[in-house]
Amino acid sequence: MRLQSVIRAIYPAQCVACDAPTEAEFGLCGACWRDTQFIGGLVCDTCGAPLPGDDSGDTVQCDDCMTIARPWDRGRAALIYSGIGRRLVLALKHGDRTDLARPAGMWMARIARPLLRDDTVLVPVPLHWRRLVRRRYNQAALLAHGLGLVLNRPVYPDALLRPRKTQSLEGHGRAARFAALAEAIVPNPKRLTAVHGKSVLLVDDVMTSGATLGACAEAARAAGAAHVSIVTLARVVKDA
Repeated sequence: MRLQSVIRAIYPAQCVACDAPTEAEFGLCGACWRDTQFIGGLVCDTCGAPLPGDDSGDTVQCDDCMTIARPWDRGRAALIYSGIGRRLVLALKHGDRTDLARPAGMWMARIARPLLRDDTVLVPVPLHWRRLVRRRYNQAALLAHGLGLVLNRPVYPDALLRPRKTQSLEGHGRAARFAALAEAIVPNPKRLTAVHGKSVLLVDDVMTSGATLGACAEAARAAGAAHVSIVTLARVVKDA
């Protein structure tokens, strides 16, 4: 009996959302797969939010992205931030479920491939060092590494820095979020060559207003990025 079979016999594969038995590791059981709101079909080309209607191949935007100047080019999100999707994001972010970065990387790779260019590098949204010490890991960096493994792209976890600590933005309105993040994220002067002239794909766990990703995109462009796109594990959607 192979070692892998022995390990599987002792520790059978379980659903990453509910611990029910699954055929493969790092996956969802049938029930959780059906209940997880994966984003597909017609989406906003700028933020990845799902839109009503059929995908005809034309580039479309949601209402927010038509009224807010986004400092990035294109964007996608894998899940709607609701139900199981929200539970998975919170487990990764606050519940020490670092194992979720592996399946999340596969889900994100599926929708991120159209954003890639030949020179694309992956850059996670940074954490302030105090928050990093308290949490012990940056969930965006874990997602970027998981995505990088699937897409075979380089990851630069320290290309951007967050020198100014900001308060938690949960529950804040759009204006407050954008104001709080003004100049809070900057390019790392020691990593400018990793970004300069490259296509940057910013990686984060969830997009709400886009304020954090906007600050990161501006910092990446200040570092000389030629193109900037975004990909998130989840997207907050109105009335979801």
